[in-house]
Amino acid sequence: MTKRDFDNNLLRGSIELVILAALADGPKYGYLLLKGVREASHDRHKLTAGTLYPILHELEQHGAVCSRWEMIGQRRRKWYELTDRGRARLSESAGEWRQFVAYVERLLTPAVART
Repeated sequence: MTKRDFDNNLLRGSIELVILAALADGPKYGYLLLKGVREASHDRHKLTAGTLYPILHELEQHGAVCSRWEMIGQRRRKWYELTDRGRARLSESAGEWRQFVAYVERLLTPAVART
């Protein structure tokens, strides 16, 4: 059975949370973030650089993420890391997400039972 990508409507409101969560265990540069998200979704969420970097820049402007450049061999990589504000934002967003999931589950349970 082939897995299809997650529906974009489901992802649209949660991409910032996904990025914050992906940074929770330590600093990462863009490719590592993209790879981590893809692996965590079992290849069902193919976050693109064109989506990732604008969100990272917005998070940085709001003080949720900080960044630094580092040379690794001949490559410059920009590493992103959660700040205290970012960890607080992650905690708040995760709590809200869990409440939302519980709400949808309450609606789905009887609906699925009827099908």
